[in-house]
Amino acid sequence: MTPMPDPRDLQAQLESLTTEAFRPELSEIDRLPTLEIARLMNGEDTLVPAAVAERLPQIAAAIDDIAARMARGGRLVYAGAGTAGRLGVLDASECPPTFNTDPTRVVGLIAGGPEAMVTSVEGAEDSGDLARHDLDTLRLTPDDTVVGVSASGRTPYAVTAVEHARAHGALTVGLACNAHSALAAAADHGIEVVVGPELLTGSTRLKAGTAQKLVLNMLSTITMIRLGKTYGNLMVDVRASNEKLRARSRRIVALATGASDEEIERALVATDGEVKAAILAIAGGVDGGTAARLLEESGGHLRAALGAAAR
Repeated sequence: MTPMPDPRDLQAQLESLTTEAFRPELSEIDRLPTLEIARLMNGEDTLVPAAVAERLPQIAAAIDDIAARMARGGRLVYAGAGTAGRLGVLDASECPPTFNTDPTRVVGLIAGGPEAMVTSVEGAEDSGDLARHDLDTLRLTPDDTVVGVSASGRTPYAVTAVEHARAHGALTVGLACNAHSALAAAADHGIEVVVGPELLTGSTRLKAGTAQKLVLNMLSTITMIRLGKTYGNLMVDVRASNEKLRARSRRIVALATGASDEEIERALVATDGEVKAAILAIAGGVDGGTAARLLEESGGHLRAALGAAAR
């Protein structure tokens, strides 16, 4: 079992963290007019993109390694507690509708399970055993990637997840918002986006949460671009599961091909509504079956399939 931390040790650790620092100049923020508080908060938020920009080389290196493994069938797994865990679950849950990925390909693990999405699960973030159990349930392979997410960079659930995944040969990424973090040190790719003390002392759902969301957006989105899930900046693997997405599918085909509404409808019918195949059928001048075959042979990369159709 993972030993419970000594409260005094934990307090000392928190006091050493940039994200937990007290800002005396904001000690009377509750007495300010609402508009002034909003201006202060907005000003704080503008600092986040610059902090992320400082870590772009590390982020890009991680993405290249993630994409290489996912191209071989690996999975992208986020592991975190509290706000960090919720952000990972959010990013994972948005990949199937956006990129038509199988729900098992990008996975969000939160300490305490689904219940922790809406309520605090006592002790879950401090449990390394829970992290090991959650990952063992997934049966990790060397082609998988585990991204530990923790603002402090010391959360036992996230740190243990990275250590356990690395011991099983998986690629690991540690995303934190403090320098010299245990999480980044434990990972193959350490990404420390230091955004400074929060407007409300220790409330890492603010700048730290925003920074984590921006980085997770990059990890998933750019990985999917590398995997051929887009054509230019068009989401050609979008899943048309409702009327809005069906309309978006038609618009994407139109933007990619410039074809008439009638031609687009014929192509979508011939390809069972698959946007990527419909674009290939129109732009490559092939039938639906040939479009599907060329896409399969090109690993789902539309540009490569278009090149093959032109030969």
